[in-house]
Amino acid sequence: MVIFPICLTPDDNDTFLVTSPAFPEVTTFGETREDAIHQAGEAIEEAIGARISANGHLPIPLDPRESLPDCVDATVKLAPLTSLKALLYLRMRNADITRAELARRLGWNRESVDRLFRLDHRSRLEQLDAAFHVLGAEMVVDVHDAA
Repeated sequence: MVIFPICLTPDDNDTFLVTSPAFPEVTTFGETREDAIHQAGEAIEEAIGARISANGHLPIPLDPRESLPDCVDATVKLAPLTSLKALLYLRMRNADITRAELARRLGWNRESVDRLFRLDHRSRLEQLDAAFHVLGAEMVVDVHDAA
């Protein structure tokens, strides 16, 4: 799963202000700590969708071994499908491949490739796996005991 850090700041009206070091455009709030974390997840997903749409920069997800910025109080885990789409986008950008080139390599039409990057589209895992494959990556599914 893709994880991003968030900062929770208690507000003077008994709510929590939420910001994200990875996404300066993300500012939201929650009535409770749990609500704030939930709202942060939705806001970060919106930010990722907007950046992908604009072919913009996507920050590298949190590596649990890295030290966190001082303000970080919590982390947000993206949904599995959103995580895969973000990772595919990062892989494509790092390889300096365009969507048109990805479509050519897959033998698909451009619209089918564009759907892989739309967070509101329910792409099939087989399609994502094929896209990772032509980019020289392997998609691996793993399940761990809950912490």
